[in-house]
Parts: sequence; C-alpha cells; structure tokens
Amino acid sequence: MGKAWTFLTQLHTLAGPVLTLLYPLYASVVAIESTSKLDDEQWLAYWIIYSFLTLMEMVLRPALEWLPIWYDVKLVFVAWLVLPQFKGAAFLYERYVRDQVRKYGGLKDHPKSGKTSPTGKAKKKFMQFLTPKNGEQEAY
Repeated sequence: MGKAWTFLTQLHTLAGPVLTLLYPLYASVVAIESTSKLDDEQWLAYWIIYSFLTLMEMVLRPALEWLPIWYDVKLVFVAWLVLPQFKGAAFLYERYVRDQVRKYGGLKDHPKSGKTSPTGKAKKKFMQFLTPKNGEQEAY
C-alpha cells in the first residue's frame, strides 16, 4: 500500500501543473499557429478565467485552507475548462464574462463582425497609458 499511495500522491501532484499550465500552454501555441479563430477564443477565455481563479484563490487562501478538498475541486473545475470535449472556458466567457466586460469594461459591439471593440474613449485612455508624455524619457 505504501508504494501505491506514494505513486498516487506523486501523480496527483503532477496533474495540477500539467492540467492547469502545460497543456493549456501547448494548446495556446497550437491555436495561435492555426488559421481558425475558434480555438483562439477558447484559449484566451481559459487564460482570463484561470487568472481570475488564481487571483481569487490568493485572496481567499485563509478560507480555502479549511477546505481539504479544495485542490481536488479546483483540478476538476480546470479539467472542465481545459478539455476540448467540454470547452468550459469558452462557455463561461460567453455566458458570464462577456456581459460584464461589455457593461463595465468600455467595450461595445463591433458593427461588422458582431465582436466587441474598444470605444473611442477607452482606446484613447489606453493609448495615453502606453505612450510617454512630452518631456518624459523612456528608461531602458
């Protein structure tokens, strides 16, 4: 029982990074190189949701330490997000995130494609953030 339990523990320890980082990283690179935009949306949605999950996990760490099954629940949830049979990340983005971004993020529907694009005001603010103001030197 000792060796089998050690093997299962090691397998469980490796499953997290492989499922949450390595496979999505590989799939994201494949998606960028493909001509289809559907897989790009799936993986961008995954990284958005995974980033939010990680931030919430950092904030709620003291409470989550009281839940011994948190890691297992997170692993199953991320598997649902990642696995192509479910496309959970794209589903969550379409169902919940997109509405919030449109509502609070300064995005509106693009007239030709049905996609969202930055409004003039939001785009101008973003460009002001990126470009140095007069008199400021870029520190490299």
